[in-house]
Amino acid sequence: MKIFAHRGSSGTHPENTLAAFQAAADLPITGVEVDVHLTKDGEMVVIHDEEINRTTNGRGYVKDMTLAQLKKYDCGSWFSEEWSGERIPTLEEVFDIFAETDHILNIELKSDIFPYDSLMSQVLELAEKKGLTDRILLSSFNHEDIQKACRETSVPAAILTFGVYVDVYDYARIIGTKRLHVTLPSAFRKMTTDALRKGAIVYAYTVNDLQYAKELKQIGIHGIFTDYPEFMMKELE
Repeated sequence: MKIFAHRGSSGTHPENTLAAFQAAADLPITGVEVDVHLTKDGEMVVIHDEEINRTTNGRGYVKDMTLAQLKKYDCGSWFSEEWSGERIPTLEEVFDIFAETDHILNIELKSDIFPYDSLMSQVLELAEKKGLTDRILLSSFNHEDIQKACRETSVPAAILTFGVYVDVYDYARIIGTKRLHVTLPSAFRKMTTDALRKGAIVYAYTVNDLQYAKELKQIGIHGIFTDYPEFMMKELE
């Protein structure tokens, strides 16, 4: 079963920081999951929420600030003073960490409330510039973007789901993909076992409990996103 570091090694480091991604890059795991938003001046930054309130010492929406403004805020101290001084990274900075590794980079195109119409094309343009196109996997709750990726590119793309769906595999095929990224609870539901039987590629998030991980492996889940990639790597060997 493949292991992806969720927002970097986010159980031991502040999520979506260069420190968390470097820790993940040092591990012989399959890949890493990266959340991407766009700034006011069109720069791609790596942070989970639309607002910076939870993981920085600032307040406001990513979309309303320039990169220079966002770089002023500390995004490590909330986790531990050990990480004081960490700054919101750009996607390019994260790509550079993985430039010489063989990790798969699962880029989540964020789509909470405010859409970013150009985000997917910018991500793919940067990946091509960095020579990483063959190591990119796109995912999003914005299934319109995933459909566009499936129709217009050769980059693998997955639909992210939050609830329990009926015939989720058939729905995914309408989008144009066989890849499903499902929540931990729904991974054990009929929707997922049916999808696996039909040939879906299924990853589950966010899996931090070893017993759950072992049971997911038994039912044929292809991969997990975990905040503790080193722990899971050692325990699931």
